[in-house]
Amino acid sequence: MSETVRTHLRVRASELEGRGWLNTGGKSLDLESLRGKIVLLDFWTFCCINCLHVLDELRPLEEKYSDVLVTVGVHSPKFEHEADPVALAAAVERYEIHHPVLDDPELATWKAYTARAWPTLVVVDPEGYIVAHLSGEGHADGLAVLLEELVAEHEAKGTLHRGDGPYVAPVPTSGTLRFPGKATLLANGNYLVVDSGHHRLVELRPDLETVERVIGSGTKGYLDGVAEIAQFNEPQGVAVLPSELAWKLGYEAVVADTVNHRLRGVTLSSGYVQTVAGNGVQRLLDAGPARVTESGAGVWSSAAAPEHHDGGPADFAADAVDVGVLGLGTDVSLSSPWDVVWSEKLQRVVIAMAGTHQIFAFEPLSGEVSILAGSGLEGLLDGPAEEAWFAQPSGLAVDADDNIWVADSETSALRRLVLGSGEQGEPVVAVESAVGKGLFDFGFRDGEAADARLQHPLGVTVLPDGSVAIADTYNGAVRRYDPATKSVSTLARGLAEPSDVVVVHPEGGEPLLVVVESNKHQLVLVPIPKEAQQVDEGASQTQRPKSPVAPGTLELTVRFTAPTGQKLDDRWGDPTQLKISSTPPELLVSGGGTSVGLLRTLELSADVPEGILHITARAAACDGPETEDGEIPDHAACHLYQQDWGIPVILQADGDTDLVLDLRGMD
Repeated sequence: MSETVRTHLRVRASELEGRGWLNTGGKSLDLESLRGKIVLLDFWTFCCINCLHVLDELRPLEEKYSDVLVTVGVHSPKFEHEADPVALAAAVERYEIHHPVLDDPELATWKAYTARAWPTLVVVDPEGYIVAHLSGEGHADGLAVLLEELVAEHEAKGTLHRGDGPYVAPVPTSGTLRFPGKATLLANGNYLVVDSGHHRLVELRPDLETVERVIGSGTKGYLDGVAEIAQFNEPQGVAVLPSELAWKLGYEAVVADTVNHRLRGVTLSSGYVQTVAGNGVQRLLDAGPARVTESGAGVWSSAAAPEHHDGGPADFAADAVDVGVLGLGTDVSLSSPWDVVWSEKLQRVVIAMAGTHQIFAFEPLSGEVSILAGSGLEGLLDGPAEEAWFAQPSGLAVDADDNIWVADSETSALRRLVLGSGEQGEPVVAVESAVGKGLFDFGFRDGEAADARLQHPLGVTVLPDGSVAIADTYNGAVRRYDPATKSVSTLARGLAEPSDVVVVHPEGGEPLLVVVESNKHQLVLVPIPKEAQQVDEGASQTQRPKSPVAPGTLELTVRFTAPTGQKLDDRWGDPTQLKISSTPPELLVSGGGTSVGLLRTLELSADVPEGILHITARAAACDGPETEDGEIPDHAACHLYQQDWGIPVILQADGDTDLVLDLRGMD
């Protein structure tokens, strides 16, 4: 990010406004108090997997530039639950955020900085002027270059002040467990719990309190080996394999090691941990034009980030990916695997790949990793496996018919993968939605499934009668979906972010649910009543403000500047692309579809009062240095930069007639 790509227009940063501050020891901060430091504003929300990726991307920069850089997390909630200050404080502790966080529930600072997507990064120089405005993830290398430039520039000017920042560590609240993720019942009657916040596994006895043993050192990191030294990084999901298969493999359990982007195999008899899939490099993109390569070489590369957009379904049939084999074991890149379950029909471990909004499969004997369902685009779209859209799938369960239920968290939906068989015996998968409407729609409502609402569910299990129990995380509830009546009821309320549910059958008693109550750091028992409560607290939509636009012509511009050391790859024509659709489809009279270029004239209908514009922008750039004739050298690594937006709009006569977005812009 050289000085030549940064605008010389000096724009003063807006003040930081919100409800309060975390990680400051109770002190309120303002930009004046941060003068002399480089300030990095990270607009995030704790439901967003891309935001969590950015937190990890920023950690090395925060450590290296600790005496000159102050990161400020601006928490701008999507879901109603995320506006709860207690829930936010728990999330800040859960994700080990070591910088100040501004609680911005009314999106005041979000609006002031014209953020349009989670995550968004804004860099403010030591004199209080904005120097960069970036959307999505994958910007760590560019930020490192920019920080070096700013340090040199402001040290020379005498405007850089070195020293400690304003971060003050909070008092920890956890006990034996710390923000546990998933749990599973073992053959000996104990529970294997993924102790996510302690980066380990804990085996609990049936009383749900007594620790039988611990697997993992408890130190965040990545290390295979015996139970005492093995390291995980925020693991979430766990599945136990059939005994005959486990005997052949030498391990009985598979763990979704989320932040390490790996699957780990655990030998329960000894506690030995080994890596069985994933190379630790985050997989970032599977959809797109041909010639996508895992290494980053080629016209469209998988080395850039698909970013959180909160859009909805669109007619992007060309984006469907071929489901099938990606590679073997530790040669394959994964992205934030959140849950795993064994499928007897597929003879594979099914993986909720939250980071790419897909469902993967892993065949343990061969090590084969494949895409089972999902195009990689984020939203709620049913249909054939290769065309379906998911949004951060986070929980899995298999029913008596061998179909797979999915807690699709960002669409607040319960989805189902219906498995069939093709002519050659290969899996044929169709995706259906049982509950849920889209990325913006959530709530707490029982009744007919078409009208029922969930709020960011993370866990799911099948009950003895074939109905489905859902860990309705942000509603603090356990819900039940009955496929026979296509209705939703409530089994329990008042829980603190339940993240998983497990059915148990006590001797001589009725079945019970074990609920992983993540924000209370415990497991609790919940009865399964014959008659469920009826709840209707209404349906809600994300509170993100609607952009006023005028009916008729809307000029769309997406700005893109290739990072320092890269050049737009125009060897095969225009390396940029726009895809546009709307919800409802009638909103967009013309200008929809897919074509090259980052400029588009849209025509909006005057007969549709409001809706959502779904915009996907892509640009391909390749590494330099350039050859003498200015051409990109052969075998250069190339990168695809992608950003998806779902922009709520309201049509009014005095609304905007142009819309400017930044794919990877500099202000």
